Amino acid sequence: MTLLLLAGTGEAKQIAEALAKKGVLARASLAGATRVPSPLPLPTDRGGFGGREGFKAYLQDHDISAVLDATHPFAHRISHRTAQVCEEMSLPYCQVLRPPWEPGTEDRWTRVDQEEEAAEHIPQGATVFLATGRQTLERFANLAACRLICRQIDPPDRPFPFPNGEFCIGRPPFTETDEMRLFKELGVDWLIAKNAGGPIPRTKLDAARQLGIGVILINRPPQPDAPRVETVAGALDWVRAL
Repeated sequence: MTLLLLAGTGEAKQIAEALAKKGVLARASLAGATRVPSPLPLPTDRGGFGGREGFKAYLQDHDISAVLDATHPFAHRISHRTAQVCEEMSLPYCQVLRPPWEPGTEDRWTRVDQEEEAAEHIPQGATVFLATGRQTLERFANLAACRLICRQIDPPDRPFPFPNGEFCIGRPPFTETDEMRLFKELGVDWLIAKNAGGPIPRTKLDAARQLGIGVILINRPPQPDAPRVETVAGALDWVRAL
C-alpha cells in the first residue's frame, strides 16, 4: 500500500510524522501556497497536479492505493475533486476535517458566507485586520473606506492591491498574547477570519474577545460527501484499518 497524504495543515504534519515513525509507505503533497513550507518527514511533491487528469495520472504513476485528505477546510475544490476522482478509481478516501469554531457568550461574531459581505457590517474608517490570506484579498475591494491590514506568511511579491491597505508578515503559530499585542499596536477595530477550526488558529479570536474587537467569521464552504474524521488519531485509525 502507498498512501497519498494531501497536506498543508497542522494535522497533516502530525499525521506525516506518525506515518514516518511507523514506517508506513506514504507520500505527501503540498499545493504550494506557502513558498517555504515546514518540511515533512515523507517524500513530498509541491505545486499541485495539473488539474483532474493530472491528478489521475499522478495516482497511477505513483501506484497510490489510498488518499488521506488533510488540506485546509477552505481548500474545498481540492477536496471535492479528490473525493470524486478516488470514487471513480475505486480508491479509499478520507477527509480530515477539524470541527468548526463556535462562539462563546462574550464573542462578538458576525457570520457571513462570502468575503464581500463583510462591508455590510463594518463602519467606514475602521482598521480591519484580514487573517484570510492573500489568495482572497481582492474580494475586499468594497472596504475602500477602511484601513486594511492583511497578514501573510511570505513577504509580498507584489504591491497591496488597494491604496488603503498594507501587509503584515508573520509565521504561525501565534499565541493569544502575541495576537493581543499586535492588535493593540495596529489599533485593530475589526478582525476578519475564516472558520478554519482548531485550537491554535483560534488564538486570534480569543485575543479579539479579550480586546472587545468585532469579528467577521466566514462560514466554511460545502465539503464533499465522503468518509471523514475530525482528529489525527481518527486519521491514523483509518490508515490502520486499510
